Formats: sequence, structure tokens, C-alpha cells
Amino acid sequence: MRGFSKAIITGNLTRDPELRTTPNGASVCSFSVAVNRVYRDSNGEQKEDVSFIDCSAWGKLGEMINQYAKKGSGVLVSGRLDQRSWEDKTSGQKRSRVEIVVEDFNFTGSAPAGGASSASASSAPSDMPDDIPDEEIDLSDVPF
Repeated sequence: MRGFSKAIITGNLTRDPELRTTPNGASVCSFSVAVNRVYRDSNGEQKEDVSFIDCSAWGKLGEMINQYAKKGSGVLVSGRLDQRSWEDKTSGQKRSRVEIVVEDFNFTGSAPAGGASSASASSAPSDMPDDIPDEEIDLSDVPF
């Protein structure tokens, strides 16, 4: 059976993104997103839990994130889960990490320092024309 992996998260960057270049010239941007969850425990008290999710974005997508995102920026990220394993050089123990390899993202919330109020990018090229008018749609005009 063929597998499927997709993750979608929204939260805030925990640190400024790091852009690196691999030995063969590919750009990769690494960053971490804090995802908050609010819930009620068995006593009915409201609790908050935070998960820190590692992400990596390759190529132009990673370069764009590195250029416009800063620590605290709100972001919506979607991509595939990827698990990497290695042996720790100091202890010799096997280690592993699961991260999201970013395929699409949107900036959310307020503008990051020096950036636009919102931006969007995808690893796929956009087919949207540039001459779409900015007028509201009247829902009574929709035929269904």
C-alpha cells in the first residue's frame, strides 16, 4: 500500500529562520513553529499546551521565508512529514527527528518587521492572472 503524509500547522516562529546552502548548491531554510493548544482538564480547568515543530523549506520557498519571516511571525505551514535518523557523534546513541518539509505557507497576523502585512507562497507556480479586479462578489450572483 502506498503511504500518504500531510501536515498543516499554524503558529509563531520561535526564532529567526536559518538559511544554509548544501554542498551541491541547494538552499534550505530551517525554522521552528510554536503551536498552542487550549483545552479543559478533567476538573474543568482551562490549560494550555505548546508544541514546537521543526520545519525546513527548500529552494525559492525557503529563501522567501528567510527574507520575510522573523522570530514571532505568524505562519501557516503545510507540507509532508519527514523523519531523519543519525548517530550522535558524542554519545554514539541513535537519534531521530520528525520535521515538516514545507510545500506551502502563508504569513498570518501582523506584519513582520520590514515586511508586508501578509504574503503567500507555494512551491508550485501560480496560474492566477494579474488583472483580477478587487471588487466584492455579490453572493446573489452565484448560480448555485
